[in-house]
Order: sequence, then C-alpha cells, then structure tokens
Amino acid sequence: MTAPAPTATPRGWRLWLAGARPRTLPAAVVPVAVGTACAVGRVDGGLIWWRAGCALVVALALQVATNYANDYSDGIRGTDDDTRRVGPVRLVGQGLARPGAVKRAAAASFGVAGVAGAALAAAVGPELLVVGVLAIAAGWFYTGGPRPYGYAGLGEAFVFTFFGVVATAGSTYVQVEGLDGLGLAASVPVGFLATALLVTNNLRDIPGDNEVGKRTLAVRLGDRRTRSLFVALVVGAFVAVPLVAGLGGRPAGAAALVAVLLAQKPVVAVLSGARGPALIPVLAATGRVQLAFGALFAAGLALGG
Repeated sequence: MTAPAPTATPRGWRLWLAGARPRTLPAAVVPVAVGTACAVGRVDGGLIWWRAGCALVVALALQVATNYANDYSDGIRGTDDDTRRVGPVRLVGQGLARPGAVKRAAAASFGVAGVAGAALAAAVGPELLVVGVLAIAAGWFYTGGPRPYGYAGLGEAFVFTFFGVVATAGSTYVQVEGLDGLGLAASVPVGFLATALLVTNNLRDIPGDNEVGKRTLAVRLGDRRTRSLFVALVVGAFVAVPLVAGLGGRPAGAAALVAVLLAQKPVVAVLSGARGPALIPVLAATGRVQLAFGALFAAGLALGG
C-alpha cells in the first residue's frame, strides 16, 4: 500500500470538515447501527426511530467534538508541530485556524451531543445524563487538561469503552430501556474495530509522539507489538462474531464475516511494515472494514430479531 500523493491544504468549510477527521466517523455510526439492530423484535410497537436518530447524533457529535478537542489541546501543547507530524491536517498545529476557534468548534459539537442526549434522557431516564457527562469529560480530557490520559497510554481504553460498549449497548438501552445481553456482547467486536482505528493512527505517529514525550499505548508497546495489537483487534472482531450471533440466537449476524475480505489489505499492509504516510490509506481501509462489518452485522442481527 503506497503513500498518497501530497494534496493542497483545504480552505473554508472543507478545512473544518478535514479537521473533523471524517475517516474516523465510522467509529460513531457502526455502534449505533449495531446496537439498534440488537433491539429489533424487543420493543412493543417496533423500534423508536427518533431515539435511534438522537443516539446517532450523540455519537457523531462526540466523535467530531473529540477530534476538534484533540486538535486544540495537542496544538497548544506543541505536540502537533507541522515539521514532525504526518496524517490529516492539524488546524492548530499547522496554523490553519486560531486555537480559540477550534476550541469553540469542539464546545459546539459537545453541545450538540448534549442536546440530543438530553432528549434521550427525558424519554428514557436521568441515568443517561450521567453517561453523557462522562462521555464529554472523556472526550475533552483525552488530550486536554493538566494530565491528559491519552498521553498516558489510555486512549485505546477510552475508544473501546465509549465507542464500543457505551455506544453499542447504549443504543440498545434507549430502545428497550434496560441493559441487554445481546447489546453488550455485540459491543465487543464493534469496540475492537473502533480501537483498531486508533491503533493505526497511533502506530503512524510513534516517531513524532516519541519526540515530544507523548506516551501513547503505541509508544509504550513499540512498533512491532503495536502492529501485533492491530492484527489481534481485527482478528478478534471476526472471531467474536459467530459467538455473539450464535449465543444471542441471531445466526444471521454471522454475515459480518464477509467483511473479512476487506480486512486483508490493511492487515497485510501493517504486517508488511507500512509506516508514516503509508499508514494513512491503512486508516481509510480500516474504516471501510468497520463500515462493511457494521452494516452486515447490523443487518444480520436485525433480520434475526
């Protein structure tokens, strides 16, 4: 997998779209689709679609807000210096936007998530407000605040928890109004693939992060073991599928295994030693795997409901 050719820096609304890092958005869409599919057949009168819509808005807004917040916090710390980083544009680090504007974009996105979450809490229960506050705090303090946990190697735990377990099981919860075993089980492979996206990103950034003292999990594990972690997460997601589908009584969910055909390309690239800019298309390919996996998994689980 070869490195992409250099492209011109986007301007105007395209700059802010690039800053939102759209290639990471499958991590927000897939858990909502899968979690909602787990609720099919368990809600009197059928799925409550406006709740699914609000759950999707919450997940997308949190993802975008976290991306902007990371851009802002990394930028003002100097860890996104344009001379040492590869990958997507850094609005603050490359001097493309004022730090205050990026901070306001993050706050606005968190606000959108809060409004949609409040609507769900009003319909389902105040416990969702607690989950929402925790999710917003986790998104901000990933790289923000005096002791960002993303700099301590805990970013993968955040992604698995909030874009795996919470987003998937939470999307089931707002439909059935209770914890659901299938939703919790389905959150595991979803969380694995969401985490694989971050591992790809952090694998690419090991040299720069090492230089500025950003101790991500990839930096702590080193290049070789981080590559093994990526493969383990992707393989683990597919291994989990028949277990979730079978034990959950929805064997059609095993349709997600078809997405393994797309997984070969990023896995081979990582195992072959792709690094730096060559890992940018790997991130995109992993996002496509996650989207295909999520679509097939959700469709299979829904058909079995």
